Amino acid sequence: MKPENVAQYLRKNPQFFVEYAELLAEIRIPHPYEGRAISINERQMVLLREKNRLLQEKLHELISIGENNDMIGKKMHQLTVTLMELNSLDEMLNGLNDNLRENFSIQHAAVRLWFSCNSAGDKRRPEFALVSETMRTTVESMEKPYCGPHLADEIKQWFGRDAHQLRSFSMIPLRRKHTFGLLVMGSPELERFYPDMGTLYLERLSELIAAALVRFERWNIETQVHELPHS
Repeated sequence: MKPENVAQYLRKNPQFFVEYAELLAEIRIPHPYEGRAISINERQMVLLREKNRLLQEKLHELISIGENNDMIGKKMHQLTVTLMELNSLDEMLNGLNDNLRENFSIQHAAVRLWFSCNSAGDKRRPEFALVSETMRTTVESMEKPYCGPHLADEIKQWFGRDAHQLRSFSMIPLRRKHTFGLLVMGSPELERFYPDMGTLYLERLSELIAAALVRFERWNIETQVHELPHS
């Protein structure tokens, strides 16, 4: 009889060890770790302890993930409140940089915007520096944020002298009905932004920042319209 036949029989006939209870005390099974024979009962206890250990590890992992998500959720809420309180584009961009640095420990972040009313580039802030058409097209084609060690040379220049020390990056397109900007975060740590990491919160961050920026895009356009001379 093959081992699988014995296993199948015992599964179908659980009363077997009720009828032959003495076998539970007589049968010896090799200990999985110590190289000695043990009874079926002891073997069951070993399996239960191992299963319990694995369940405990999984539970601790889930608790850790939950606590981390709660922490990120709190930081996202704080960022939302901050962006809602700001009344100008300058305040919003400064507040965003401060919040990323203080609450998310992102010491290296760069934003580029190409609002329709600023398509020629605004030299007063680096956020409105000219972005190549190739880069815009690349960003518009991104379906979700990118995380990993690679970055185009054009974007690396946005970080100035700090670029050489950054080893991982996250590129986050900013869009509502259309794509109008890019947030790039960099880190000296290779594992801070890795290719297989989840992007759910990065996508939410993108939506939040984009929604805040769209207000100022509309205000800028409306202000320009209102300032036009009347005929």
